[in-house]
Amino acid sequence: MKLLLDTCAALWALQDSGQLSAPARRALKNPDNSVSVSVVSFWEISLKSGLGKLALHGAEPEDFPRFVVEAGWSILPLSEEIAASSGRLPRIPEHRDPFDRLLIWTAINEGFALVSGDDDFPAYAPHGLKICW
Repeated sequence: MKLLLDTCAALWALQDSGQLSAPARRALKNPDNSVSVSVVSFWEISLKSGLGKLALHGAEPEDFPRFVVEAGWSILPLSEEIAASSGRLPRIPEHRDPFDRLLIWTAINEGFALVSGDDDFPAYAPHGLKICW
């Protein structure tokens, strides 16, 4: 299975914080699965850290690509096709986070299951989102 971690799931997995669900932990450890983190998450980490909304516990935003590679995961670029077509993702009134929406659109279009415990994400299942949590 192709897995794409949302930003929170990536941070929790890298920090081994215990906040991932048991099924998500099993999926990440399964050698038959491929795990990716989008550059969108690096952008979100950098922005929120710079605004003081995210504590990185001594790490710098620039460290996260290396952390992802050291974990044995892939870094997924944001393609021009995904960026240009992301406005086609249906609007869910209570969910407007642009980072989440790019990750959701990427997962739907690239065939990933999105590793996320976000309560808003199941609303996108009718539009093709597969969630691993």
